[in-house]
Amino acid sequence: MIILEGKNLRKTYGYAENKVDAIKNISIEIEEGSFVAVVGTSGSGKSTLLHVLAGLVKPNAGKVYLQGESLYDMNDDRLTRLRRRKMGFVFQFFNLITTHNVIENIVLPIHLDNRQVDEEYVDEIIDLLKLKEKKYAFIHELSGGQQQRVAIARALASKPAIIFADEPTGNLDAKSSQEVIQLLKIVQRKYHETVIMVTHDEMIANVADRILRIEDGQIIQDTAQKNE
Repeated sequence: MIILEGKNLRKTYGYAENKVDAIKNISIEIEEGSFVAVVGTSGSGKSTLLHVLAGLVKPNAGKVYLQGESLYDMNDDRLTRLRRRKMGFVFQFFNLITTHNVIENIVLPIHLDNRQVDEEYVDEIIDLLKLKEKKYAFIHELSGGQQQRVAIARALASKPAIIFADEPTGNLDAKSSQEVIQLLKIVQRKYHETVIMVTHDEMIANVADRILRIEDGQIIQDTAQKNE
């Protein structure tokens, strides 16, 4: 089943001689439960594509559908609610609140949406991501890898339809990077999550079921992979 679809997407920055075509007429379908890696050199358009698919950056042309709903035909309030309820986000710089402890960071998006926290499910995530002993620790007390695990737990806590990860290992050492990626893979399989991840690291991309290679704003290669 197709969970996310982009049709004829185009995003341009700047004007006249400063105009940059970040993505050029890209169409893409993402299968539910798949792990997709988007790779490319710096400036290739991979992060722009992710942000457009996630409802964070409006395209100049084209449509994005999540579970059949057209993101950019919604008003801002409805799109914000949809992102909180159906999307999880993991970024390179973690985006955690340093004045909050681990559990407060994890459940924050649910509280912002005025919804009830499923405490049993959140505890299950915390155990899975090996954060049980750090549940009440503050962010400055955590390593980079632990902080990214908190970000993954936060992304999962609202039971999203899809997780968007933008260079999730960009600030981590090699060991922590492998741990985080393997955890994302475990999460995908255990909860049948759909994961779209941008990375410049070919080794990291190899854990995905499918690799999309972007150059100059266009998908130049779409490769399915067999991962046990």
